[in-house]
Amino acid sequence: MLFLKRNSLPNLAFSRRRRSVRFFMDNPFLVQEHIFHYLIRRGRHTKWGRQYNYDQIKTVADFQKLVPISRYEDLQPEIERLLRGEDYLLWPEKIKYFSKSSGTTGSKSKYIPISREALQDNHYLGGRSLFATYFAQNLNSGILLGQNFGLGGSRQKMDIGMDKYIADVSVIIMKNLPWWARLRRSPRFSVAAMAEWEEKLNQIAEIIAYQNIISISGVPSWNLILIKKILEITGKKNLLEVWPNLELFVHGGINFAPYRQQFAELIPSTKMNYLEVYNASEGFFAFQDDLRRQDMLLFLNGGIFYEFIPLEELDKAEPQALTLEQVELNKNYALVISTNAGLWRYLIGDTIKFTDLKPFRIVVSGRTKNFINSCGEELMVDNADTALSRASVLSGAVIKEYTAAPVYMSSAKQAHHQWLIEFEKMPDDLNSFAQALDAELQKLNSDYEAKRYKDFNLSPPEIIMARPGLFYDWLKSRGRLGGQSKIPRLVNGRELMEELLTLN
Repeated sequence: MLFLKRNSLPNLAFSRRRRSVRFFMDNPFLVQEHIFHYLIRRGRHTKWGRQYNYDQIKTVADFQKLVPISRYEDLQPEIERLLRGEDYLLWPEKIKYFSKSSGTTGSKSKYIPISREALQDNHYLGGRSLFATYFAQNLNSGILLGQNFGLGGSRQKMDIGMDKYIADVSVIIMKNLPWWARLRRSPRFSVAAMAEWEEKLNQIAEIIAYQNIISISGVPSWNLILIKKILEITGKKNLLEVWPNLELFVHGGINFAPYRQQFAELIPSTKMNYLEVYNASEGFFAFQDDLRRQDMLLFLNGGIFYEFIPLEELDKAEPQALTLEQVELNKNYALVISTNAGLWRYLIGDTIKFTDLKPFRIVVSGRTKNFINSCGEELMVDNADTALSRASVLSGAVIKEYTAAPVYMSSAKQAHHQWLIEFEKMPDDLNSFAQALDAELQKLNSDYEAKRYKDFNLSPPEIIMARPGLFYDWLKSRGRLGGQSKIPRLVNGRELMEELLTLN
C-alpha cells in the first residue's frame, strides 16, 4: 500500500485530466467540432479573419472554401509585423513569444508565434495528458521523488523584434513552467537555456551526473551525446549506475527506432519506460498513451483543429483536405493545423499515418520534403527507419546517424539509392547489411519492391560509411547544434549528400 500512498496526490491531481482524455477518445468528432467553432469565433477578431470573411464561416466546408492552405511563406508578412510590435493580426492576443527554427532542410529562419493560450491549453495541457496516462499505468512511479531532466534548445539573440522573447519552444515552455514543476526540474533555467551548445552540454553533464534523476526527455540523438559525457565524467559503465532510480525517457523530434538498441545497452533495465510525443513549435499534437503500443494518441482537445491532405493531392493547386471523419488507416497524409496561436490551415510539413480509428492513433511517417521518389518508389522515412533497425539486428550493427539520397540514372550507371551511415558499431559484414536493408525495404514498401524487380528501375542500395562525427560537424558548421535540429533522413536530390560527402 506504500506505493498508493506516495502517489495518491498525483493520481488525484491527474484524475480530471484522465477523464478529459477519455472524453475526447470517446467523442472525437464532437470535440473537434467544438474546437473548430471556438477558433473561428476568436479568429473573427483578427486582421486575418476579416481578410478571409470569418464572419461568413458556419461549417468546415465554408472554412475550406474561404481560407487557403498556408505555408510559412504565406503567413510570414503577418508574422514579421507581429515581431515589430503589431497585434491582433493572426490571433486576438498580444504575442510575446516566438519559436525560432531553421526548419529541417532549409537554413532560412522561421519565427513561429506562440500565444499564452497555446502555452496553457496546448503545450502544457498536452504534457499533463501524457503524465496523466503514464501515472495510471505506473502507480508505483517515483517521478515526483527525484529530479526530472529535459534537454531542450536555447534562447536566441534578439536579432529581430522589440520586446519579443525568441527561443526554442522547449525554452519558452521551461521559462513559463509553474513553480511546482520547476522544483523538480534540473538543471536551473540559466544553464538549460544557454546558447553555446557544447558548453551547455558540459555544464549540464557536470550538474546532473550527481543528482537523483528519475526521468529524461528530449531528442534521442542529443541525449545520447549527453549520456556518454556523463558516463565519461562518472566512470560508470551504464546510466543505471549513475541514476539507479531512472524510470522514464520521453522522446520526440525523430524516430526512436534507430536509437532503441543504444538506449537499451546504456540503460539495461526491463523496468525502463519509453514514451513518444509529437510536439513542435507549432503545437503539441500526439502522445503515447499506452506503454504496450508504439503509436500515439492524437491530442484532440488542445486548441487545434486538424485536417489531412492525401499525398497525391499535395501538389495540386487546390488540394482536397479531409477531416477526421474521412481519414483511412495506413495512408500517408500531410498534416494541416489551425491553432490557438493563429496558424490557419497551416501545412506543418509532416506526414502521418493512422494506425487506429477508435480511438485515433497515429505514427509520424516523414516530412513532405523528406522522402525519395526518383522513379516512383515513394520511400518514406518510417520505411527507412524500420528497415535500418531490422537490418541492424540481423547484422549486429548499431547506427548513430544516417541520410540517403537518390543517384539518378545516367549513361554510366543505373539509378539507385545512396546511404551515408555513421555506425556506432559496424555490421558483421557490410554487404550482408546492404542486402538485408534492401530486403526489408521491399517487405515494407510495395512500390520500392516493384522498382527493384530484376533491377529494372533501381539497382541495389549503395552503403557509404561516414567518418565518426561527420553529421555532428555538419550541424555545427551550419550553427544547428542542439534543440530540435536534426539530420534530414531522406532527401529527393543530391545537394545535401554531395555536401556531406565533401566533408567525409
